Amino acid sequence: MSRTPQGQRASLDKQPHEVAAMFDGVAERYDLTNTVLSFGQDRSWRRATRAALGLRPGERVLDVGAGTGVSTRELAQSGAYAVGADLSLGMLHAGKRARPEVPLLAGDALRLPFADASFDAVTISFALRNVNDTDAALRELARVTRPGGRLVVCEFSTPVNPAFRTVYLSYLMRSLPAVARTVSSNPEAYVYLAESIRAWPDQAALVAR
Repeated sequence: MSRTPQGQRASLDKQPHEVAAMFDGVAERYDLTNTVLSFGQDRSWRRATRAALGLRPGERVLDVGAGTGVSTRELAQSGAYAVGADLSLGMLHAGKRARPEVPLLAGDALRLPFADASFDAVTISFALRNVNDTDAALRELARVTRPGGRLVVCEFSTPVNPAFRTVYLSYLMRSLPAVARTVSSNPEAYVYLAESIRAWPDQAALVAR
């Protein structure tokens, strides 16, 4: 893990203990920082994920990489029973203080603590990129989804439009870390964010898996 006087960030090897420790360090201001850095788009992304899942009242949905549970709470607005799982205990503790009504538990995307076919729907938002074995994580998500259920992945990627891609990458690699220094308790974590998004496969490559 890289360490600086300002904080720490995980390496792109994405060792679970490093990733968990990094998110522990940003937990208290994580939701605010995300809203600022995304210009408020994080709210619309959560709504879009809920819509894509097509949840119905009474269904069971698992939110993997749930962090502080803000995305889990969004899913519950559909009337489904939503439970969140995350590797970072710091994020879970912050979530339980802020949203005590949201069921949150510790869980690794590579070893989820649920039986096969436990959920009608499963989602992972902005967390698949942080797992060191993408294919194994996808198999694990599929394992806990019932036959005929729905699995939705919401993740950053590289824009396909060349003009927008240039602006996006400039913001990602230059502006985002600078903005993070003003709002985050650990700006180094957002250097990792930018680097991990840049290294992540594009839409076509991920679908090909």
